[in-house]
Amino acid sequence: MEDPYEILGVKRDASTEEIRSAYRKLAKLHHPDLNPGKKEAEDRFKAVSAAYDLLSDPEKRGRFDRGEIDASGQERPPERQFYRDFGEGPGGQKYRAGAHFDQEDLSSIFEQAFRQRGGPGAGGHRSFNMRGADAHYGLSVSFLDAASGAKRRLTLPDGQMLDVNIPAGLQSGQVLRLAGKGMPGYGDGEAGDALIEITVEPHAFFERDGNNVRLILPVTLKEAVLGAKVEVPTVKGPVHLTIPPNSTSGTKLRLKGRGIRGADQYVELKVALPTEEEIELETFLKNWEPKHPFDPRKHMRGR
Repeated sequence: MEDPYEILGVKRDASTEEIRSAYRKLAKLHHPDLNPGKKEAEDRFKAVSAAYDLLSDPEKRGRFDRGEIDASGQERPPERQFYRDFGEGPGGQKYRAGAHFDQEDLSSIFEQAFRQRGGPGAGGHRSFNMRGADAHYGLSVSFLDAASGAKRRLTLPDGQMLDVNIPAGLQSGQVLRLAGKGMPGYGDGEAGDALIEITVEPHAFFERDGNNVRLILPVTLKEAVLGAKVEVPTVKGPVHLTIPPNSTSGTKLRLKGRGIRGADQYVELKVALPTEEEIELETFLKNWEPKHPFDPRKHMRGR
């Protein structure tokens, strides 16, 4: 089985963040949704997910590094312990590689192994129960879905679908835990959980500031000078905003309660000039003399 460090392309002393970053990159590259019908990509995605499941868990990673479990998370035979227990035979003879054990010898060894892992005492039926491993996934959601909440469907490596409720206000890096949706347990052990790390996609014009939302709104010269009522997008749908007369670029207006979780949206005005030639405007400005002249760059002089 391939080494999980090699699967993710990281060194054995890689930090948790380096492992997470490598997983995100590979998961996006090989995700079945982005590679429909490609069995090789699906298999690689499964391998990447399994490697991340092992290396992202400090306890599992430590046990793997110590050789206690293999790359699939399965227990390795505790050879060193058996060597100590059966190291000397009759007459002080040492254990030799390739020594023969008959069926009774093997049964005795495995019985002892289960007793040491917390199984019942000698005699009777023995069962090995263990909780299933947590499964780690990544899910990208839009800015608006993260802001207002939504339900999204996640395609698992085995092709199954998992419905995920996105609570309003979720941020990139947050992890959703779905109890019992991870790997199946062993014996009577319960299933593990599904841990879904959220990545919020950037928006074309919304920016998040805590739970507040910020937006730069282009306005015409006429709207800025004379004032106007214009439509403004918000995470909860468009609203009308009154622009005061004589507004300038940088003027900030507040839309109360139009942010995330009842916070506000702040609108910063940006005066936009027409891209086409406006002869009348040019003629007016050439002949116009303001009654209250001012220097907008006065504060910059002498700096």
